[in-house]
Amino acid sequence: MATFASSGDLTAKEETFAELADGVYALTAEGDPNVGAIEGDDFVVCFEARATPVAARRWLALLRERTEKPVRYLVLSHYHAVRVLGASAFDADEIITHTETRRLIAERGKQDWDSEFGRMPRLFEEPSSIPGLTWPTLTFTDRMVIPLGGQRELVLAYCGRGHTAGDIVAWLPHERILFAGDLVEAQAALYTGDAFHNDWATSTLDTVASFDAAAAISQSRHFLDELRRTVSAAHSDGGTVRDAFAAAHAALAPEFGRWPIFEHCLPFNVQRYWDELDGVDWPRIWTAARDREVWSALRAE
Repeated sequence: MATFASSGDLTAKEETFAELADGVYALTAEGDPNVGAIEGDDFVVCFEARATPVAARRWLALLRERTEKPVRYLVLSHYHAVRVLGASAFDADEIITHTETRRLIAERGKQDWDSEFGRMPRLFEEPSSIPGLTWPTLTFTDRMVIPLGGQRELVLAYCGRGHTAGDIVAWLPHERILFAGDLVEAQAALYTGDAFHNDWATSTLDTVASFDAAAAISQSRHFLDELRRTVSAAHSDGGTVRDAFAAAHAALAPEFGRWPIFEHCLPFNVQRYWDELDGVDWPRIWTAARDREVWSALRAE
C-alpha cells in the first residue's frame, strides 16, 4: 500500500517570500499552505496562520524584516488545522472568520486537528507549541471591509460553499490582488474532502472569478469537473467507490499527478463526492481512524 497520505513526506520545502505590491507580502513553499500580509497605515492584516505557533513565528520573522507594525487582524480563510492552529503567535487584536467556520470549529475542530496531524506531520513543527483550538473573535456572513488608510481597503467576502462551508477570500481592489485560501489552487492539487463539489465548481468559482483570478480558477474548475464527471459515472453505473477512485485517478493523473499532494488528496476527494452523490450534503467528519479506513479501502494494492 502507498505511504499514508503525506505521512512519508518529511523533506523540508523551499520557502519563497515575495512582495506582491507595496506593503503586500506572501510566503509560499512548494504547495504547502501559503500565508500573506497586508500593511495598513499603522497596522498589519495577516491572512492565514500556519499549523503551529513555531511555524508561524518563522513567517513573522520574515515579515518583521519589512514592517514592525502590530498585527491588528488575523484573517482565516477556513477552519482546517494547517491554516489556523498557529494563530497564537500573531498576538492579533481580532481573529476573523466566516460564521460557518466558527460552527465547523465547534463541531469538528479537534477531530480535524488529529486527522491533519496524522496526514501531514511535517507541517506540525513543534506541535506541543499549539495552545488549543483557534477561535474567531469576529465573524461575518457575507462581506466585511477593513479600511487600510487613504483610499485603500481590504474586502473580505464569502463566495459560497466550496472547499468547506465557510471559505472566504481577501481582495485588495487598489492592488488587484486576491488571497483565495484553498478555493483556488495554482499548480497544486485541490483537497475536496470537506467540499461541496457542485457549488464550488459552478456558482462559487463564478463569484471568485469576479475578482479577476481567471487563470488559476480555470485550473481549479477543470480539476473539479473531471473529478465530478468520473465519480458520477461510476456511481450512476452501479460501481463501487473503489471503481470511482480508479476512474478519477486515470483521468486526473496525466495532467495533475505531478502537482503537490495529488496522491494524498484524491482518495478523500473521491469519498467525499461519492457521499454527496449518496445524498450526504453536510460533510462527514474526518477522524484519524476514518482517514485510515478510506485510505486502506481505496489505495490497497
